[in-house]
Amino acid sequence: MLRSSTTAWASKRASHMQYRALGKTDLEVSVVAFGASPLGGVYGFTGPEEGKRAVHLAIDEGINFFDVSPYYGHGLAEYRLGAALQGRRNKVILATKCGRYGANEFDFSAHRVFASMDESLDRLNTDYVDLLFAHDVEFGDRSQIVEETIPAMRRLQELGKTRYIGVTGFPLRTLIDIARKVPVDAILSYCHYNLLADDLDAVLAPVAESRGIGMINASPLHMGMLTEQGAPDWHPAPSEMREAAKSAAEFCKHRDCDISDLALRFCFDYPKVATTLVGMATREQVLKSLRAFEALADPQIVRKVRAIFAPVFNRFWSSGREENQ
Repeated sequence: MLRSSTTAWASKRASHMQYRALGKTDLEVSVVAFGASPLGGVYGFTGPEEGKRAVHLAIDEGINFFDVSPYYGHGLAEYRLGAALQGRRNKVILATKCGRYGANEFDFSAHRVFASMDESLDRLNTDYVDLLFAHDVEFGDRSQIVEETIPAMRRLQELGKTRYIGVTGFPLRTLIDIARKVPVDAILSYCHYNLLADDLDAVLAPVAESRGIGMINASPLHMGMLTEQGAPDWHPAPSEMREAAKSAAEFCKHRDCDISDLALRFCFDYPKVATTLVGMATREQVLKSLRAFEALADPQIVRKVRAIFAPVFNRFWSSGREENQ
């Protein structure tokens, strides 16, 4: 079972965080990572003070990897994270991104990469980040990403503004193609390893492991689908996948198990990724992630949920330019 009292768990302060190496870098990142997009109001309003308390609680409980982007809240998430990290910057591994700045606003030019880095450092109130990603590269021209964007990011590395660089995106083949053409230190993908999908293991992992590229898993809840509330209206998944998720959530509920807790634990257990990003903006969300990390998943429940998802397993949607599918 995975359901327990958050209040009782918090009073124990019993987190025993684990850490993994991020590829060939010297970064040791917590298995549970703080996805800071909610600090920018991406999923509804959260007050800045509560966001700060959430960041502080995460650090106190051993979470050391924080991921953000100028895209999240048009800079608000970076600004709030930077404010929360004052006096604690040396306790965290900080990642941000460049290239995406709005729902349909992309610019992967070298000029914009340099400017974006300085803007992010200013909002984050730091003089360097540990990891800089090219954000959602499937929306850019792959030749430009390889020949202009990543070389510009390497120049920023030489200047000491980022320690390492990487790429993020949805289509795994696009990420792999870029990584084969130009060296990167890390790859962040989302919705490709969780209770509804596992092609990251067969498609991306062999390439990443052979090149010493660190892998970061995001969207362990399949962009909100693996929750008792179900997928948001904007979710691109087909209706049959939504129905399967509702059935799985009901099955878990009847067995006193929250499907989101089960989904998080399932991802935390996957050893080939260095860390799993979980969106957080409140102390309650931090505690929920930590509680799932500390819990043990019932293997029978996992098997049943996987069986419910079998007809829609590894079913995806298009994202980005047509040539990048």
